[in-house]
Amino acid sequence: MSVLKSAPMQKNSYTFKLDSAQQETLIQLLKQGNYLPDEIPYTHIAVRGENLRIALYTSGKCVVQGKGAHDWVLYNMEPLVLQDARLGYDEVHDPAAMEAHMGIDESGKGDFFGPLVIAAAFVNKPLAKAFEEKGVRDSKTVTSDKKAEEMARDIRKMLGDRFAIITIGPRAYNRLYQSMRNVNNILAWGHARAIENLLEKVPDCPRAISDQFGPKRQIEQALMKKGRSIELVQRPKAESDPAVAAASILARAAFIAALRKLGEPHGVTIPKGASDRVRDVAAELIEAKGPDILLDTVKCHFRTTDAVLESTGHSRSDLGPEGQAVSKPFARKSRK
Repeated sequence: MSVLKSAPMQKNSYTFKLDSAQQETLIQLLKQGNYLPDEIPYTHIAVRGENLRIALYTSGKCVVQGKGAHDWVLYNMEPLVLQDARLGYDEVHDPAAMEAHMGIDESGKGDFFGPLVIAAAFVNKPLAKAFEEKGVRDSKTVTSDKKAEEMARDIRKMLGDRFAIITIGPRAYNRLYQSMRNVNNILAWGHARAIENLLEKVPDCPRAISDQFGPKRQIEQALMKKGRSIELVQRPKAESDPAVAAASILARAAFIAALRKLGEPHGVTIPKGASDRVRDVAAELIEAKGPDILLDTVKCHFRTTDAVLESTGHSRSDLGPEGQAVSKPFARKSRK
């Protein structure tokens, strides 16, 4: 039976010695962020954030403290200032990260265009060490698509065939959403398929880790016979795990490649996200190909669909049955 485990305890104080270039990068990062100034003597800059205090002393020493220190170092200090993965996969505080297991992550969930991609990657101690040396980390901290694709190539070489990628193209995604009416249900289905596919290659893998996106039972119910004996772990910030970090890079690279391929037959560059540029490209495609083109290129349940259709003189009824489901608006719970 699957077991839900909590994340290991993490340090709440880190100290770094920064050179002059790193100090300047940190100062600019803190000036641009949502931080409050802190009064600490002998510092170039000192700030406070939620569960966080950061002080850069005139000596070049930087101290990061608070409950949020670990995540800040992992997602800001390492990739943006140090440009080096030092926390990464801590054998002392998280020894399980070095043991044999798989990680699952996805890309494209919040993008109007393109597929939903779910990747699973296997690690053991030698692979975790190799990932650490290569600086493999959560894809959200990799600012360049080119860099993400280069890292994905390195990861695939290190893994051999010990990974699995599930790509749910727009047409299939729209059918699934019409049936399931919930993104988390689709994610659970995709995570389960990725786990099952990777277990075909590493059948003795004992554990699977993913980010916590919904009730764990959703994945458990979607697992078939082979996957029902694996220990399933969901936790916030799972991308700090080496297997999940590798999966996040593989998923992002596959999503980038899918967007590139999606635009080729239409002679356009498909943008990521849900910006004004995204809406403009969608409108151009409708003008050139008709409203049905959305079923093959976008996630139709996004409310962006209605805005784009209206701007081109169409409505959702022009999409047929597979394009009728719409995301429910987010509603905050009222406080009594």
